[in-house]
Amino acid sequence: MDGAGGTVMAITRRRAIGSVILGTAAAAVAPFAITGRAAAAETIRFGMVTPLTGAGADPGRIQRNCATLAVEAVNDAGGVLGRRLEIVSEDDQTTNPGVVLAFSRLVARGDCVGFLGSIRSTQVNAMAPDVAKAARPVMFGGTDPTLTHMGNRWLFRCRPNDLYSARVIADFTVNGLKKSKIALIHSTDAFGTGGQKALLGELGKLGVKPVLDQGYTNSAPDFTPVVLAIRQSGADAIASYFTFENDCAVFARQLKQLGVGATWVGSASIASPVTIRLAGAAIDGTYGVADFNADANPEAKAMTAKYRARFNNETPDGGWTYDAVRVLAKAINDANSTDPEKIRDAILAIRGYDQTEGQYNFDQNGDGLHGYNIVRPHAASGQASFERRIDFPA
Repeated sequence: MDGAGGTVMAITRRRAIGSVILGTAAAAVAPFAITGRAAAAETIRFGMVTPLTGAGADPGRIQRNCATLAVEAVNDAGGVLGRRLEIVSEDDQTTNPGVVLAFSRLVARGDCVGFLGSIRSTQVNAMAPDVAKAARPVMFGGTDPTLTHMGNRWLFRCRPNDLYSARVIADFTVNGLKKSKIALIHSTDAFGTGGQKALLGELGKLGVKPVLDQGYTNSAPDFTPVVLAIRQSGADAIASYFTFENDCAVFARQLKQLGVGATWVGSASIASPVTIRLAGAAIDGTYGVADFNADANPEAKAMTAKYRARFNNETPDGGWTYDAVRVLAKAINDANSTDPEKIRDAILAIRGYDQTEGQYNFDQNGDGLHGYNIVRPHAASGQASFERRIDFPA
């Protein structure tokens, strides 16, 4: 596949049984490598676990595409330590056992100097013990605040954690929208419960106790009981932490069908193009607290323009995998080494590094970002419009 600026990107199967094109059925289940022109011996490799199958396959495709663009940008700028960059990926199947197996396969290769982990907090939790054993940097997107407080030296987050999203959701809903009867809806996985706990704390600081605190199981076929509970609670606002975009879309449609008009302020999944497409007009009138928006900053605008031109005018729902590649490549170049300890120190030393998700200023826990965007999803455009950015001290 021809890349921007003349860079050639090849997709190869693990056992060298031929090349396939991104997006084919074969590519959906086979490991792939994003490469430059250089021979294998001249490359530096990152490993990436990503959902190519399962409930997260659609956003996983977007994450993979963003990583592709980042590899091209790094290689066009001179590569890593003057060598071409390649990403070798494994399908995590959108499951915890799948992510553990995918990561173990990448580690077993023995040639990856760093890794891109999962956007799902529950999957990051599952792979964390193996990350500690591998003792190499893993950039990840899960937003459960506890993930960088487990004593694991090798986890580095490329999205803001939910202590910040909870602060923004609470402040915007109570002080901005002047709502006080809030129904808190959340997944019962690590992401959802982490967001729930953080939001309960932030609402408590504002003197607000939710009129409903309702969990749900991922991939639930029907949210009618949850929606009816919201209606019965008398809530004038909904604050949510949805893990999967398809669940978020089903919930949106059922709110509309059952006539629940409470103002909805949701975590990042509500603003995903995947959610907007699946929910249709039911998503209009809602708010999202999103780590990424195409209009939030110059880097996001530039990457989005390249993405749209490359991938059928689609708008990406996040830039964290793009940023993760750039941050990891920068750290290796700054360290002038592929030694894991030196890369780790270089990541933690990064300050004022502007990328698509915001400005990276890593703290000693491994969190690089400390703010969120407020956005509004629109069915007509299939996108979320940018309202404003709120950052907090690291």
